[in-house]
Amino acid sequence: MEVKIIGITGGSGSGKSTVVKRIKERYPNAVLIEQDNYYKSATFVNNHNITSYNFDHPDAFDMDLLLSNLKDLKDGKCCKMPQYDFVHHTRRDEYVVVKPSSIIIIDGLMVFYDERIREMLDLKLYVDTPPDIRFIRRLKRDVKERGRTVESVIEQYTNVVRPGHYNFIEPSKAYADLIIPEGGYNDNAMEVLFSFIGSMMLE
Repeated sequence: MEVKIIGITGGSGSGKSTVVKRIKERYPNAVLIEQDNYYKSATFVNNHNITSYNFDHPDAFDMDLLLSNLKDLKDGKCCKMPQYDFVHHTRRDEYVVVKPSSIIIIDGLMVFYDERIREMLDLKLYVDTPPDIRFIRRLKRDVKERGRTVESVIEQYTNVVRPGHYNFIEPSKAYADLIIPEGGYNDNAMEVLFSFIGSMMLE
């Protein structure tokens, strides 16, 4: 079985997950690797010192483990994907066994940053969404799903997330094969993407 890897990146709240959902609806056998699960533990972080650790910097991720897992999948082997607890900012003891498939999707903030990982990607997608929309989505998600206060989300966005976006994520747009404005809600762009994927699978 030939394995193709699709990398999806974009700012926090850009709509990467919606693009993933649309791809999986069209290609149900596709499997997902979420870069968020490869964050390094930072158990000292809480709502009061949220900016003491920069989650929007490449060094926050265990890139070596991510690379190893992608190589296993590319070689047709299973891998053990870690699971991250975003409430306590630590890697959980359990993991998820991911089986190889003809389509592997990896999504995350820094998917294009590491050249070793970037070179493994058969198709690179950048989800481009206005910053105000991204912030609103992030605010709702972090308060509802990650136990955060509104104040801590605003502080982190201003001091860490926004600078990280313009320093590391926005420049990676240059590596994209396809830029998707507004993410998975852009039906025309998604149809172009499906055409790309179809052609890629025939290679």
